[in-house]
Amino acid sequence: KITKLVVYASDQTHSCVEKAAKLVGIPPRNFRVLATTSDTDFAMSPKTLREAMDADIAQELVPLYVCATIGTTPSGAVDPVNELGHVASTFGAWLHVDAAYAGSACICPEYRHYLNGVELADSVSMNPHKWLLTNMDCTCLWLKNPTTLVECLSSKPEYLRNKASESGNVVDYKDWQISLSRRFRALKLWIVLRQYGSDYLMCHIRNGIELAEYLESLIYKNDQFELLVPRKFSLVCFRLKPQNGEDGVESNARNLKLLEALNSSGQAYMTHAVIGGAFAIRCAIGGVLTQKWHIDELWMLILDKVKMLLFKYN
Repeated sequence: KITKLVVYASDQTHSCVEKAAKLVGIPPRNFRVLATTSDTDFAMSPKTLREAMDADIAQELVPLYVCATIGTTPSGAVDPVNELGHVASTFGAWLHVDAAYAGSACICPEYRHYLNGVELADSVSMNPHKWLLTNMDCTCLWLKNPTTLVECLSSKPEYLRNKASESGNVVDYKDWQISLSRRFRALKLWIVLRQYGSDYLMCHIRNGIELAEYLESLIYKNDQFELLVPRKFSLVCFRLKPQNGEDGVESNARNLKLLEALNSSGQAYMTHAVIGGAFAIRCAIGGVLTQKWHIDELWMLILDKVKMLLFKYN
């Protein structure tokens, strides 16, 4: 009855969730992309989720999986895990918390409130290679009840049987994943933890956020720019404000030109997202060597490229 199962995510959720749903056989028509708005800072709305689930139940479909995100890729939005968790549990759906980016920030006590309600989650993932000084690739996955996964993926051919596995004294990760073997990714994370320690790692996180706050302040002080979403971590999403008489398409095109000019300079590299229909330039700060003077140079580069664009258009 896999054609009856439904997966729920927001329009800010990483595309890997939709890809995973396709891989396991969930029909694309059963993948619900719930719209977000600036009213919730582009976080998933529990009310919208409940309404979508109620509508699916009325169609005799089965809510299967909800993905809540802490620090979405496009905007850095934080979904209300606690409220979404209660909705998911009402319908018996699996709640996964994707903390791939911002989960690293939660090693700092002042950011742990973003995890409120995580006790309702069935699984949580985070990527130390994104912000915790660990080389690609390294993802941490936590499961409330690993037995659920093992029962689905366990295979016990004779050539894999041994006393340690049969006794349950070891964890056979082949039963936690699709592939039989796995790289020793835990070693590089262990080395980072041993080399730097929690105090330095918290300092690294806080430094990145302080630098993002500084860039945010520069944007606030300049009437040419605007933030598209409130900054929560070290991701700043901004753009040039629309000029008089400029429609959304023209404004987006002008910001794309600015981004291309910045990246082609060879002095900076940023990416983009479309948030609420508006083109946003994304500046993610997370390098261990990044300092305040780098932000000053970046800002001067941005202003210089804006002048060049204005001269070209005029």
